[in-house]
Amino acid sequence: MMDIVRLGSADTDLARDTFAMMAVVFEDLDHRPLHAPYLARLLTRPDLWLYAAVAEGRPIGGLTAHALPMTRTESTELLTYDLAIRSDWQRRGVGRAMIARLLKDGAAAGVSEMWVPADDEDAQALEFYRRTGGQAQPVTIFTYPTTNARP
Repeated sequence: MMDIVRLGSADTDLARDTFAMMAVVFEDLDHRPLHAPYLARLLTRPDLWLYAAVAEGRPIGGLTAHALPMTRTESTELLTYDLAIRSDWQRRGVGRAMIARLLKDGAAAGVSEMWVPADDEDAQALEFYRRTGGQAQPVTIFTYPTTNARP
């Protein structure tokens, strides 16, 4: 039995455990638990949608999405930033259930579209998003460090 939970202000412990699990999945060796005041602010942000897949009382998956207000139309789009499933729960429908829940919540909130970036080298992620109905778009994303920035 698995539940998909949208995290809110009362879910501090579950959020902390979910983010720690996600760091393990992403092999983030520098991960440090978030300080309580910062975590509390995250959990109350209406533009940050946080989800945990929970089984046997523990997080087995996590998803973060950002609601982005558009300026070319009066609409909102969702950017799914992170989706992580514990390795022993992968290929068991957890990710699919999390995407389905996000799309359902997005539709209920009047969100017009959801999108997710995926690294071209991550064949597993690319195949997952295709299998869940995603349509690949030819886009290149540029990143800029903010330290020593030069315009």
